Amino acid sequence: MANEKLITGKTKLLGVIGHPVEHSLSPAMHNAAIANLGLDYVYLPFPIAPENLEVAIAGFAAIGVVGFSVTIPHKQAIMPLLSEITPLAQTIGAVNTVSRQNNQWVGTNTDIEGFIAPLQTTYKQDWSQKVAVILGNGGAARAVVAGCHQLGFAKIHVVGRNVQRLQEFRDSWSNSPISENLQVHQWEELSKLIPQANLLVNTTPIGMYPKVDESPLSGEEIANLPTGAIAYDLIYIPKPTQFLEQAEKQGAIAIDGLEMLVQQGVAALKIWLQQENIPVEVMRQALQKHLGLG
Repeated sequence: MANEKLITGKTKLLGVIGHPVEHSLSPAMHNAAIANLGLDYVYLPFPIAPENLEVAIAGFAAIGVVGFSVTIPHKQAIMPLLSEITPLAQTIGAVNTVSRQNNQWVGTNTDIEGFIAPLQTTYKQDWSQKVAVILGNGGAARAVVAGCHQLGFAKIHVVGRNVQRLQEFRDSWSNSPISENLQVHQWEELSKLIPQANLLVNTTPIGMYPKVDESPLSGEEIANLPTGAIAYDLIYIPKPTQFLEQAEKQGAIAIDGLEMLVQQGVAALKIWLQQENIPVEVMRQALQKHLGLG
């Protein structure tokens, strides 16, 4: 950019809250989109310790922040502080996007939209006869389960290591139509599930930088993944992860977490800017450049 954008008293504020937040890729991605659209907004990282969350978002209201992204560890803690939570965010039990509407904070979750975007466009197919196998049962797995349900998967299998947490995960959907298609399994049952998987998703942090040579699955386990299945890793550093490298060797299609990050950001900007034409490619390139991939 030849001339840097001037921040003035008219510049509208957006941002991301987390603790820590220095590593967030969101500012690079969102500010690239804002510059491309020629809008007088700026997107800032706000480090907010858990004990300061309530006073911080009261401060945001006071200074007229338009909206903000929510990352670890605030995605659940913020919910009681909001005036309204969309049914989608309630289903997942986590908020990642907050906007100011009628002088109130409204929380939603764009992770589902981010997750399903490549499965609705590039890899679009009829999922109604298909089987999804999801590794892990934390917050990210919840968005993936809801996304798979939205796509219409016939069966959704969630695999975890902690029996009690698996049971809690299962029970948390009991009042939802999702429960009809959802089954939970202990890790030992994976070998039975992988040959059935049309979509295999890693929501665990195993294989994330700096432990780049780890994978949630052994070579033997992934060897049974059907050719043409989709392996989807929510991790985006390194690119590709060990998990996706193994899967591609088996003839699977690989999707990494960078696209989910881009697409959940696109969905958030649509809400904050109240417009549909968000420059997706500009955001994708900004992230790749930032990560040294471009």
